Amino acid sequence: MREPSLQPSPALGHALFDTAVGRCALAWSAAGVRAVQLPEQDDAATVARLLRACGPCQAATTPPPDAAAAIQAIQALLQGHKLDLREVTLDMAQVSDFHQRVYAVTRAIPPGQVRTYGDIAEQLGSKGLSRAVGQALGLNPFAPVVPCHRVLGAGFQAGGFSATGGTATKLRMLQIEGACWGDTQALPGF
Repeated sequence: MREPSLQPSPALGHALFDTAVGRCALAWSAAGVRAVQLPEQDDAATVARLLRACGPCQAATTPPPDAAAAIQAIQALLQGHKLDLREVTLDMAQVSDFHQRVYAVTRAIPPGQVRTYGDIAEQLGSKGLSRAVGQALGLNPFAPVVPCHRVLGAGFQAGGFSATGGTATKLRMLQIEGACWGDTQALPGF
């Protein structure tokens, strides 16, 4: 079955901002945050990847209040504050229904906790959706607002991560959050 045609809201602007993991970028539309980009090799690469996710928009010197609040929340999260960022409104006009469902389940994972792709798939109705969950999270245009770094492979292995630095970046973000599973077990390798 073919996905319905999605009508995106035009992105209005984007801005770069500093975080504990490097310079990130955020794009917004009238409907909310359109995309977030974790750091790439340099500012130009970060903005280029952001614009691939959200489409063309103007750089802005001052983000509107909602975008500025999202930037501040992302900065705090990446400094180790236990924020879930669910108050950040996302513009999902370009996101398929299945990906929206994956992102909603992923957003419910609290900071410092992890789930597996299989856990997310089971919440969506079938463990057989694990690969589709991984693909959806690999295309996540909202990291870390949709905290795909909190989703691990089977056996709580790091799995993949599409940001620059790959799994090392994922593990660094989890380390900042003090990630664990169960009641007390820390992630291996920290």
